[in-house]
Amino acid sequence: MKMTAYLNFPGNCEKALKFYEKHLGAKVLMKSTFGSMAGAGGPQNLPPGCTADQILHARFTLGDTVVMASDGPPERVQPMRSAYLCLSVESNEEAERIYKALSEGGEIFMPMGETFFAHRFGQFRDPFGINWMVTREKAMGPS
Repeated sequence: MKMTAYLNFPGNCEKALKFYEKHLGAKVLMKSTFGSMAGAGGPQNLPPGCTADQILHARFTLGDTVVMASDGPPERVQPMRSAYLCLSVESNEEAERIYKALSEGGEIFMPMGETFFAHRFGQFRDPFGINWMVTREKAMGPS
């Protein structure tokens, strides 16, 4: 079995992809727009609330993980509430850099700091409505 995260954006998927490329080194593998879908036949055949230049489907990698994304009608796409994308990094500096870059303009749930399980850990929602946890874990013994 394999699980892949699929992120929905309220019309700003392209901007989010560029943001993740810049700050996380994401690599866009493919993307298509609503206007490019077979048989689109013009704006009258687009899903309600979507425009021809918005993203119908995209695939990108974050490290060795494939993530999928698309735009949706703004009235139906809501910020994430109870799920987080979790990034584990190799250094305190990388944790701090990612936390600062992605949380700017978003909402901080837990400031970056040390915990009993991590040298650095923080939780936030980025400016695109995606929830993140960034951690540099401590070595933990068997339970």
